[in-house]
Amino acid sequence: MKLKIVTNKINNYISKIEKITGKNLNLPILNCILLEAKKNQLIIKSTNLDLGVEISLTTEVKEEGIIAVPGNVLKNLLSNISDDNILLKTEKDNLLISSKNNTSIIKSYSNNDFPLIPKIDSKNSIKIDSKKLLKGLKSVWYSASTSTIRPELSSVFVSIKNNYLYFVATDSFRLAEIKIPIKIEKEVENILIPYKNIPEIIKIFEDSEGDIEVNFTKNQISFKYNNIYLTSRIIDGIFPDYKQLIPKEYTTEIIVLLNDLINVFKIINIFSNKFNQVNFNINPKNKLFEIKSKNDEVGENLNKINAALSGDELNINFNYRYIIDSFQSINTDSVILQFNGNSKPLVIKGVSDNQFLYLVMPMNK
Repeated sequence: MKLKIVTNKINNYISKIEKITGKNLNLPILNCILLEAKKNQLIIKSTNLDLGVEISLTTEVKEEGIIAVPGNVLKNLLSNISDDNILLKTEKDNLLISSKNNTSIIKSYSNNDFPLIPKIDSKNSIKIDSKKLLKGLKSVWYSASTSTIRPELSSVFVSIKNNYLYFVATDSFRLAEIKIPIKIEKEVENILIPYKNIPEIIKIFEDSEGDIEVNFTKNQISFKYNNIYLTSRIIDGIFPDYKQLIPKEYTTEIIVLLNDLINVFKIINIFSNKFNQVNFNINPKNKLFEIKSKNDEVGENLNKINAALSGDELNINFNYRYIIDSFQSINTDSVILQFNGNSKPLVIKGVSDNQFLYLVMPMNK
């Protein structure tokens, strides 16, 4: 292999895909990035078997070749080279990287051990606007379970139905759903993407504009945009019938400025206990909305919040961190908090926003 390439060009993509590599002691090849030079292209690949990405960069290739080198070493080196261009060259089965002011040699691994990245056919192909796809993933993925005991809960559920693109995630304590209008007649159900893959998908496609081609089979889903191809494992399972968890009526409702809630929760963070428990005291008759937190070692705090209240009086506890997580997905100035008694979930929505919905289960006193 021998080629010259713009430093920023390769560094940008290596920094995006390096985190896909891991610290796999049993399979050190998975800690590597594969570089393949052919036909005036440099192809870079990274995989952890659960997620794989392949990126093609156009450049002048003087000698074709292929080599696998540790991803963290390559990333750290490239991020510290300030010269405009670099030369990549295989030398005695290792990778030589040189520029005007720097020369380095990185030891390589056998590229024959590098796993194949699955290629998915286009039988089940759809095109989705990249902004809508990323908005959907960002809006819900934090609500997925971090435990792998129930794989279907450690995933983001994606489906297309009635010209809506649905994204849902739940860990059984809270649930986030967003439905985004799209113009796709095809209906797709029950795609479960592992939640741990979502941040990397978002990072790799965050600069994209226009449509992303999505292909899927029973076991894999792929995303293709210009010179980027990414594939992820799909979880084999059935997502819970979450629709039955969403209350159809409410006994207490609060409309409040989102910024007021954010400021209150910043103070609550100081006084909350190890369970992150806060108390909501709601009395619509007396126009009273209070949020209290207490920590035996720190002290206690009481906040009175201006809000529009209606319905029944209520005193209920929540994990405040679950509530504040939802604020990143709300794009309106005001939010609606809807309650249906002490044992039923709180529903959070943006005012005049019928796309995003968030449920939080109460805590026992």
